[in-house]
Amino acid sequence: MIITHRLCPDNKDRLLPHLLQPDETLAGDVLWIDLYEPTKEEDQQVEALLGISIPTHEDMDDIEPSELLWTENGTRYMTMRLLIKNDTSDPEISAVTFILAGQVLVTVRYCDPRAFSKFVGHATKPGGCSGTAEAIMAGLIDAIIERCAELLQNTGDRLDALSRDVFKENVKQGDRNTTLQRTLRGLGRHGDIISKLRESLVSIERVLLSFSAGLKAAHIPSGLREEVKATLRDLQSLEEHASFQSSKIQFLLDATLGLVNLEQNNIIKLFSVMAVIFMPPTLVASVYGMNFEHMPELKWDYGYPMALALMVIVAVAPYFIFRWRNWL
Repeated sequence: MIITHRLCPDNKDRLLPHLLQPDETLAGDVLWIDLYEPTKEEDQQVEALLGISIPTHEDMDDIEPSELLWTENGTRYMTMRLLIKNDTSDPEISAVTFILAGQVLVTVRYCDPRAFSKFVGHATKPGGCSGTAEAIMAGLIDAIIERCAELLQNTGDRLDALSRDVFKENVKQGDRNTTLQRTLRGLGRHGDIISKLRESLVSIERVLLSFSAGLKAAHIPSGLREEVKATLRDLQSLEEHASFQSSKIQFLLDATLGLVNLEQNNIIKLFSVMAVIFMPPTLVASVYGMNFEHMPELKWDYGYPMALALMVIVAVAPYFIFRWRNWL
């Protein structure tokens, strides 16, 4: 689909979005053209209007830096990889291409980041957007970074909850095992989100650096350039925070695996103690289970109670020895 955005005639600091209908012609007074899962015909329509080439979905998925940032006939192409995370789907990386063609911004996407709808909701209000393609792109990138910050904050809150569960005291053995299993699965999910988010942040930084350099070369007003520099500083702080959360995940993973090993060692120790306790009675029973003809105890009246008492004594004695040595 093609979503066009024009400046409001009565208010030049807000956008008017419009969904282009199949039989409608694309006019040339648009400021932002948003291509969402475009068809080949829609790509050709935009190409004919602006005299540019629209990258295909396969071109956007190319991970080579030279294929993500380039300039062709004065038109700048910038592709960033965004983390798409919805409540009902697993996190995934999807590419979004920004094309600055003269005074028009074209975005090509095959996903629906929440940052886009958030920015449009803000830009359609009075005073929500400046009347240049560069300002729209800067606003979109700022909304994308805010969304990344929200994901980092949500992941950090969940990691804090997992940390409390891991180091909680006075937990029943069955509950402890369930908690550790749930923690390992949670750390795996959050680790996947953080790794993909760091990849996305690096991609956004690369695009933002290229965009900032282009603003300086195009003599864009200093106010917008300062806003982009501030956005870049925010982005770099998010990268540091993502690295911190990655280290925290590794710490919690090591701690969880250490607790799992302790639980396994306690189980093995219990079996070892039980084996040592039952070995002496087994030895006594084996001795008196021998089929020798001359065994004096076989003819004693109290031979059987004596053997039972001896088995109990040699079984209980190791237990008290272990308790005395604090091995239990």
